[in-house]
Amino acid sequence: MRNDLGDLADRPHVAAALADIGRPGSRHRIPTPAAVLDLDAFDRNVATMAERGAKAGLALRPHAKSHKCATLARRQIEAGAVGICCAKLAEAEAMAKAGIGSILVTSPVAGALSAQRAARLATDIADFRIVVDHPDGVAELAATGAMIQVVIDVDVGLGRTGCGSPEQAAVVAQAIAAAPNLKLLGVQGYGGHWQHMAGANTRASAVAEGMAKLNAAVAAIRATGAKVDLVTGGGTGTLSADLAQGVLNEVQPGSYAFMDREYRDALGEDADGAFEQSLTIAATVISANHPAWVTVDAGLKAFAADGPAPQPLTPRFAMAAYRFFGDEHGMLARPEGRPVLRGDRINFAPGHIDPTLDRYDLLHLVQGDVLIDIVRLEARGGAQ
Repeated sequence: MRNDLGDLADRPHVAAALADIGRPGSRHRIPTPAAVLDLDAFDRNVATMAERGAKAGLALRPHAKSHKCATLARRQIEAGAVGICCAKLAEAEAMAKAGIGSILVTSPVAGALSAQRAARLATDIADFRIVVDHPDGVAELAATGAMIQVVIDVDVGLGRTGCGSPEQAAVVAQAIAAAPNLKLLGVQGYGGHWQHMAGANTRASAVAEGMAKLNAAVAAIRATGAKVDLVTGGGTGTLSADLAQGVLNEVQPGSYAFMDREYRDALGEDADGAFEQSLTIAATVISANHPAWVTVDAGLKAFAADGPAPQPLTPRFAMAAYRFFGDEHGMLARPEGRPVLRGDRINFAPGHIDPTLDRYDLLHLVQGDVLIDIVRLEARGGAQ
């Protein structure tokens, strides 16, 4: 299963972990801090999402910005996904190089150089598609001369990207129709701001309002004579609402395969939260001298800091509060009545999964207490 670790395999701690693969208890000897994936829980999450999509007749195109790993993308495709999403060209280039053949870039790009990179991807893989939200972006892609599949991005309320009105969407559709090397597939409408709203009814109301905007854009595009076959969007937190609305025919959830504290806090017992915490960050107690807390080797460089604090999952620490204690360190309150020793291992659910995984070169795959493989996160980092 392992993908090429390159020079990373020469690092002493990586070499030691590789030598430990398959041995009983090897999960508990992974050098920390480390990103650890319970492969059985991941597979169950992937199967659950695939089943929900199939029952509703929706194509599933998971968002790889959550994991940035071709090994996991292939696993999702083998379980029924039609392909993957990438947030930016650098992610798509890494995934294409690793052999992933169906990719949608969900953010528009700007400038001739970016357009040329998109054109190379369209030439190199069987099914490349990218969103556009402005006639100038259409012109830049058209100027490459490459045959490129495009999707019109529609702003459904987030305000980040997308055509802001049906009339703007129609203008973009007309620009695409005038470019013989571009093929319009359909539209995208993603409400990122809906995903962590607390309460299923609150999310459903927001999705209904956003899908009305998306439907209006589709009608305006079709009024130009263009076909709209693809309607893609959605995410982990809005899956139930997306299914109920019946507007999308393709969904783009990403975090469902791993989960994080931010989703746990927002979704609670809702059906959209019925996924396991498959991804954890393993840490080690490196100092236990203070009477009120201990220090672990996982701090600001180990976790994204934009969401809630990481949540300890190791049972005896489950009620212990974590706070950042510096770049390399975390402070964890001592659990009452329970001794803590240097070298104790603690597993955490990250506050926000996507930018947390972007801090790691490698992902450790485990089953039970056994480390079964180490794979590279090929698409992590890279600003472009």
